[in-house]
Amino acid sequence: MIFNNYTLPEELIANTPVTPRDKSKLLVVNRNNGDLKHRQFFNLVDYISSNDVLVFNDTRVIKARLIGRCVDTQADNCELFLLHREENGYFQALCKPGRKFKVGRTFVFKKGGSELVAEVIRKNEDGSILVDFKGISDEVFFDLLDQVGTTPLPPYIKNSKATDDQYQTVYAKNPGSVAAPTAGLHFTDELLDKLKEKGAALEYVTLRVGRGTFEPIKVDDYKDHDMHCELAEISDETAERLNKYKAEGRRIIAVGTTGVRTLESFAGVNGLAGGRKETNLFIYPPYEYKFVDALITNFHLPKSTLLLLVGALSGSALLKKAYAEAIEKEYRFYSFGDAMFIY
Repeated sequence: MIFNNYTLPEELIANTPVTPRDKSKLLVVNRNNGDLKHRQFFNLVDYISSNDVLVFNDTRVIKARLIGRCVDTQADNCELFLLHREENGYFQALCKPGRKFKVGRTFVFKKGGSELVAEVIRKNEDGSILVDFKGISDEVFFDLLDQVGTTPLPPYIKNSKATDDQYQTVYAKNPGSVAAPTAGLHFTDELLDKLKEKGAALEYVTLRVGRGTFEPIKVDDYKDHDMHCELAEISDETAERLNKYKAEGRRIIAVGTTGVRTLESFAGVNGLAGGRKETNLFIYPPYEYKFVDALITNFHLPKSTLLLLVGALSGSALLKKAYAEAIEKEYRFYSFGDAMFIY
């Protein structure tokens, strides 16, 4: 039976990250013999060799929540939640109150001496809207967004004392995500240096995490779930190196489910092809992984697509066993929680 649901005591939902990052718990899962070991994340280096390649998602979380004023009606407290940036620069967004966000209306979002101006281009059937931040380059836009917006935390995190920096990986680079690639939150600069000293290769891809990552599966048959799209990118140079590593028989370790989706979306019969594309790849058992050999991941929500993705690698029975033991040992769950290394 496919493992996709479980009951989690509310007190095991992590509202604040561990400090330092790499002192979170690490459940090490051996797919070959079903063995489970309880370590701390900094012990990851003990399981990594010069034969390993770790692939990280270097996306950066944007301050996607904006509160401002409607220029046309002078109404205050109008809220935009930016979801996804399209290739033409427009943003898909959620808005409230929805009746204020009519097509053609302009909104101003200010903080200090900085401001962003957005015009509603379209209202979508699902209640979201398309907005245009006019005449601003990417660099200027994201700089202003950092000053004007606020960082949205996942809905299950309550009264968190986490700083914005704690919801970014230490290697975050390419802006565009509305949620963090949370497996990467456990890494420190010092741990990355130790991995390099072991001779492991560190490579970076980009997947801009969307709000859909939190959407539960609501249909009776999970195969009928409408999978969300996210923008993924691998440079030609990175794809070339990764193909070389794979041909050499080196172990490819994806850091996080977003890394998995990126690698598997670009994998074909001739290896990885570099490029940039929207992916709605939905991985569930008995999916056969084309490129990924092992996975570092957090503990995921019940009835989630991510739980199915992990189960396709570990096997459902072993994943169920691992989650049951993690709950018994009082691991911390979800974005600010503990991690697993499945190999």
